Amino acid sequence: MTARRPDPRRLVVCVPARDEADRLPRLIAALASQDWPAPLPVVVALNNTTDASREVLDELSARYAGKLVLHVDEAVFPPDLAHAGSARRRAMDLALDLLGGDGGGILLTTDADACPPPHWVSANVAAIERGVDLVGGALVLDEAEPAPALVRRRWSALAAYWAEVRRIEDELDPRPWDLPPRHGDNTGGSLAVTAAAYRAAGGVPLRPTGEDWAFVMAAQATGARLAHPRDVWVRVSPRTAGRASGGMAAAMARLGDPTSDAMLLPSFDLWRERALWRRDLRRRAGGDALVATLEPELPLMPCAFRLDAPAPTEVAA
Repeated sequence: MTARRPDPRRLVVCVPARDEADRLPRLIAALASQDWPAPLPVVVALNNTTDASREVLDELSARYAGKLVLHVDEAVFPPDLAHAGSARRRAMDLALDLLGGDGGGILLTTDADACPPPHWVSANVAAIERGVDLVGGALVLDEAEPAPALVRRRWSALAAYWAEVRRIEDELDPRPWDLPPRHGDNTGGSLAVTAAAYRAAGGVPLRPTGEDWAFVMAAQATGARLAHPRDVWVRVSPRTAGRASGGMAAAMARLGDPTSDAMLLPSFDLWRERALWRRDLRRRAGGDALVATLEPELPLMPCAFRLDAPAPTEVAA
């Protein structure tokens, strides 16, 4: 990868969207409220959309003129390509074109039903200016939307589980550019990448699900450095009916189903073994890229550890 650092003044926010007319106003309002010098460029890539998203975006573009420059694209993918991978790739490729395609800027992507806080853009840029190429944002369950108590309890229990996984990784396999305190999320809900790293990775893979994880691994395989700063986060919706097959909404539905396997996870001993495996590989020349290349080929870790979501404490009358 080139050693050239991106120009933080040149960035584009990339949003794939499908039939999100009801959700887009909140996201666009959040982007218009960023503590970043206006106007903020935003690409919204509508795909296979049948609702009034275009009309909604045209009205929002006029409402936030001076704060945002909205670039709205519409595409209809054939059935075999009508998925999250195609949609996110189109949004980010269009943003790269806006930057001139030279690798000198920053791409930030989020989802149409997310709600980033006002410092989201600036925190991502600050992390990249510290010397990384990729920045993952933590996913925070949106407190403004209703969600079953079981979903919120399980979400909290999973957050504690993943915090322990991060502790194990930081103890056994620390990386100097991703030191604690950190989270571990790097999904399409909040991801920033230098344009150079995006180009080197070949763009977002055309996968129906998991396109964000596959992209992050591909970027790291080229030498990109990934960080998870605690001040980078977005609110995500607890809705159970989404647009992407196998996406966040499907995960929420599993959390709300008491009969699902949503709380069956790899044991902490397995995570210790994985951290040691990574550490041994990193000691080789080009070890970081080697980890990112080989880890996707490993068998899935067995999920035999059941995580309990404690019931709420009853208060005596």
